[in-house]
Amino acid sequence: MNTFFSSTFVGEEALKEAEIYHPIKLEYYKHTTEGTEKAENEAKFGINIIKKEYKKEGLKIENKELTGITNDEQEIEELLSFLGKTEVMPIHVIDVLKDIENNQNSEFNIMIHNKI
Repeated sequence: MNTFFSSTFVGEEALKEAEIYHPIKLEYYKHTTEGTEKAENEAKFGINIIKKEYKKEGLKIENKELTGITNDEQEIEELLSFLGKTEVMPIHVIDVLKDIENNQNSEFNIMIHNKI
């Protein structure tokens, strides 16, 4: 089950730098596997990121869901907060999480190596 956590529009500076001239909204969701068959076999919490591009041709949607990242609800919420503040898009989330997982000084204790 996905629960809305936060959303943000990508800043104008970042869009101009990337030569993008339409709004992009990022939505972050907390994914919970509690009460499902998967819950017994994997960590309870994950994430889902949805990118919505409002182009002249219409709405373009991209998303990435990763389940079973951690059993700590506070940790997944802190991770979602970090991803939102840094405007991480679905296409980059795996690389960002790998960097976090491999950084021994990271404040997060996540496991994604077997989720990809």
